Amino acid sequence: MGKNQHVVPHPDGWAVKGEENSKPTKITNTQQEAISYAREIAKNQGSELLIHGKDGKIRDRDSCGNDPYPPKG
Repeated sequence: MGKNQHVVPHPDGWAVKGEENSKPTKITNTQQEAISYAREIAKNQGSELLIHGKDGKIRDRDSCGNDPYPPKG
């Protein structure tokens, strides 16, 4: 499984960062651009996408390819 991808606020807009990476993978102007880019990486790697708000707290998460199908339960 690949690294979880985080969309985080950045002084130049929004950044996509792989979990535990010190440098961003990509910096975008809008959060939506960052989410789209990070979602593709997470899908390819079978990892999670974690979206942070402007305050830096996680506001949403999306499991991209990591969920069992059909869902258990």
